[in-house]
Amino acid sequence: MANPIPNLFKVPELKEKILFTLMVLLIYRFGAHITVPGVNYVQLEIAFGQYADTLLGIYDMFVGGALSKATVLALGIMPYISASIMFQLLSAVFPTIEKMQKEGEDGRKKLTQWTRYATIVLAAMQGIGYSFFLQSMNEQTPGVVMATGPWFIMTSTLIFTIGAVFVMWLGEQITERGIGNGMSLLIFFSIIQGFPGAAYTTWQQVTTGVISYFAVFVLIAVMILVIAGVVAMTMASRKIPVQIPRKVMGRGRVREGQKSFIPLRINSAGVMPIIFAQSIIIIPGTAATFSSIGWLQNASAYLAPGATLYNVLYALLIVFFTYFYTSIIFNPVDLAENLKKQGGFIPGVKPGARTAEYIDYVLSRVTVVGAIYLALIALLPFWIIGLFNIGNTFFFGGTSLLIVVGVALDTVQQMQQHMLLRHYEGFMKKGRVRFRGRQRYM
Repeated sequence: MANPIPNLFKVPELKEKILFTLMVLLIYRFGAHITVPGVNYVQLEIAFGQYADTLLGIYDMFVGGALSKATVLALGIMPYISASIMFQLLSAVFPTIEKMQKEGEDGRKKLTQWTRYATIVLAAMQGIGYSFFLQSMNEQTPGVVMATGPWFIMTSTLIFTIGAVFVMWLGEQITERGIGNGMSLLIFFSIIQGFPGAAYTTWQQVTTGVISYFAVFVLIAVMILVIAGVVAMTMASRKIPVQIPRKVMGRGRVREGQKSFIPLRINSAGVMPIIFAQSIIIIPGTAATFSSIGWLQNASAYLAPGATLYNVLYALLIVFFTYFYTSIIFNPVDLAENLKKQGGFIPGVKPGARTAEYIDYVLSRVTVVGAIYLALIALLPFWIIGLFNIGNTFFFGGTSLLIVVGVALDTVQQMQQHMLLRHYEGFMKKGRVRFRGRQRYM
């Protein structure tokens, strides 16, 4: 098979999209290194180290280290992601939001506008909280904030809020004029920017004898196998066969019968169950960092990352949120109704309620595999850290791995479609990348 990479720049439209995306990402990474006025980022990074295993540390990973430097883009894309998830969850409670999602383009535009307004509110609230947090750091590490007071709170909050809105705009520009999903790509590049530094630190441990060369060889082999497994599970689906009968359309037109399928992804919930579970189980450790209460310190010790109780509760929470989030984003009743309107049916199953029950039955059992898979991926970093004794510099596995693989596959899928449209050979002669995440009824 010829190398398809040079063909990327032979398609004018695709070339423009790739160059535009790279330009926007360069602007984003540049803004992630400009510290807000009045903050000494050197002192801040020293003080921020104690919060690495808290919610702040997780947030810092998603924004590419911008939070630990208090840059103008410290909040990153997370306020917009939080607002989007909020409306997605609220759609299951408020019929108005669910109705807007089904109204087509007009409804989606209105919901997008609401999401933007919610993003501004969330960014302002987070900006105020982080500004006060930065100011409080002066008590433990003098010099983090050079001039404390209301003026610093006001200016830093305004900068953080404007930065979050600017990042939201950058993400939308990538989605509309670039290649791939803008929001996902911003998180993708925020995560991978830390890979070279973590790899260098691991290599230093090898050269100093902390880790043996054999352990590194085994670690690389495990990483390759895990990546292959994650790619396979991300693309895997359970196909439910669907029959579309022959139909006379009028004026002599006839629609021939078709055979298709409904792909139920093994991991329908994506990375969200891990994020939800991680946000909850890390609360005791986060609270203990800001408090000196005895029982809270004890609870934090039992729920330290990698501890037995932590692993068990973490896995159970992931299983729970996998089913919870799947039930939110996937409605078997709506799917059965849409199938019935098209005249389609599942062979051996009556249309309507029986079809919805059958889809729910299959989805429930497929989700078991997906939930176990997510739990294993989330616990993988702790097992490897203990096995190879490489410390907290390990960057491979869990949430970051799922995001990186998922975004990479989606971006490759879009490039594949552009190249095949212009009659260029794509990245794969055979494969199902182009069907990933899509529901095919006809």
